[in-house]
Amino acid sequence: MGRIKGPAIYLIQFLSDEAPFDTLPNACSWMAGAGYKGVQIPTNDPHYFDVAKAAESQTYADEVRGVCEEAGVALTELASHLHGQLVAVHPAYDALFDAFAPAKLHGNPAARTEWAIEQLKLAAQASRRLGVTEHATFSGALAWPYMYPWPQRSAGLVDEAFAELARRWRPILDVFDENGVDLCYEVHPGEDLHDGATFERFLDAVGGHPRCNILYDPSHFMLQQLDYLHYIDLYHERIKMFHVKDAEFRPDGRTGVYGGYADWRDRAGRFRSLGDGMIDFRAIFSKLTHYGFDGWAVVEWECCLKDPKQGAIEGAKFVAEHIIEPAKGAFDDFAGSGTDEGANRQILGLDR
Repeated sequence: MGRIKGPAIYLIQFLSDEAPFDTLPNACSWMAGAGYKGVQIPTNDPHYFDVAKAAESQTYADEVRGVCEEAGVALTELASHLHGQLVAVHPAYDALFDAFAPAKLHGNPAARTEWAIEQLKLAAQASRRLGVTEHATFSGALAWPYMYPWPQRSAGLVDEAFAELARRWRPILDVFDENGVDLCYEVHPGEDLHDGATFERFLDAVGGHPRCNILYDPSHFMLQQLDYLHYIDLYHERIKMFHVKDAEFRPDGRTGVYGGYADWRDRAGRFRSLGDGMIDFRAIFSKLTHYGFDGWAVVEWECCLKDPKQGAIEGAKFVAEHIIEPAKGAFDDFAGSGTDEGANRQILGLDR
């Protein structure tokens, strides 16, 4: 069995113009002081990390690794969620998602998509130079507005959406393969890959590509009321990354899974700081250890109530307490009989 590494933390929720999260060195130092052993770095803010420069320059990549190591943390992975989102955007979301791209691309969806695809390819090359072997992203979405089947979807609509999604992602997956990096989709509402069935549909559409893998985050399954433990049983061979994020689901007579357009505080399903929600992380860490997952346990802090610094400090301790040191032998080895085939036949009464 593999041993899960950690605790680590995703930095994207902490990016700020103010110390201690105003620069990568400062953020890494603060996280190390909070008890973290690794950081996951987003690729959407050149002030923190320049993905194009890292793709082209081994010197710069080494400098970034050096910044992390000097602070006392490892660089666990890069994450390109916002770029992945822009690979596929339904026109209904164009105005909202333009904010994820440079101003010169606003109002030009085709150019925005090409830019996002290029950013993902650069991230594959940067990952190789940094010596990391997994990368996090979103799939984007073309079919999401039609998630609920009313009005009735036209025949072939979803098939065409996933075929187009695969056409856009297959060349990106090939670049990740050339660079020896697994591309891990965070399976997430708002993306066409939002549960097990949609991941399977996409995996089939890209021909079972070996670099098409999963970033497992149980909080998104809690909010959908999906069995997040069985999910590990079904897809453990494709789970290459792990976000540790808590959530709760408390439906009442007013709201349920769909949320009633309420803000986060008033929804039945809410993201919470680690330990404040309803997810059974002891069972999750046990299952992942059982299946030999040896990647990083990365805290993704999102909470509608708690201050982020408090959540980060508590999260490091929470993850450290849940990591399992795998057993090196069976607990009942002391009672082993040491028998051989002949003895086994005799025990079974087969040689009488």
